Amino acid sequence: MFVRKHSHRHAWRLALCAALCAAGLGCGADVPTPAGEAQAGRAASPETAAEAEAPDAPESASESAESGAPLVAFLGDSLTAGFGLAKDRAYPAVIERTLREEGHPIRLLNAGVSGDTSAGGLNRLPAVLKQHPDVLVVALGGNDGLRGLPTESTRKNLKAIVEAAREQGVQVLLLGLKMPPNYGPEYTESFERIYPDVADELDVPLVPFMLAGVAGDPELNQGDGIHPTADGQALVAGNVLPALRELLGKSP
Repeated sequence: MFVRKHSHRHAWRLALCAALCAAGLGCGADVPTPAGEAQAGRAASPETAAEAEAPDAPESASESAESGAPLVAFLGDSLTAGFGLAKDRAYPAVIERTLREEGHPIRLLNAGVSGDTSAGGLNRLPAVLKQHPDVLVVALGGNDGLRGLPTESTRKNLKAIVEAAREQGVQVLLLGLKMPPNYGPEYTESFERIYPDVADELDVPLVPFMLAGVAGDPELNQGDGIHPTADGQALVAGNVLPALRELLGKSP
């Protein structure tokens, strides 16, 4: 009887381990931490573990028809990764296509990781900088806010990212975010000040709110009310493009 019970328990454990391994959640795999994403006027909603799965190292930069095209790296979270969409629908890919069609090709490195915080982005930055980008677009902090992390910590992390990139001669573009009003006026105002304060202190160009015209619009967001649809991502690209063009010295 003891042998039979032990054998049954062992078989159950093997089956469970196999299922977890297949899902990427067990047998030594790190379980990602769920987190929401920032949208004005929307309540926070945690990301699923599946959403947060992403490689630690950035993907290889996209190839360009012109080998001398500048490399633009986007360091962000699921908004940048294009959660729920094909990779070519995420706003960095839309930007790359638009600039190419305008006759100003770039090489693209999408270093968006779902669920990432400003601290996580700072930890991943060395791997991104090893790719020697010409421009770093920083789109982080939303998950910090939705987790209620101290705004001073987010501010310090974003400053450290900008300063580390500039030390290597990389131009930086900062994308701002806002918190939903249900986080209270004191926190939302403190959070919103992070981006212009960092931009002013370090003299870095800023897109005040990357989700302008998208946040809170159910027609432009997926069913979770948080992540933009393909049309929403296209509008985000439109918000970012003018500042990026200016940084690159391009005109439409």
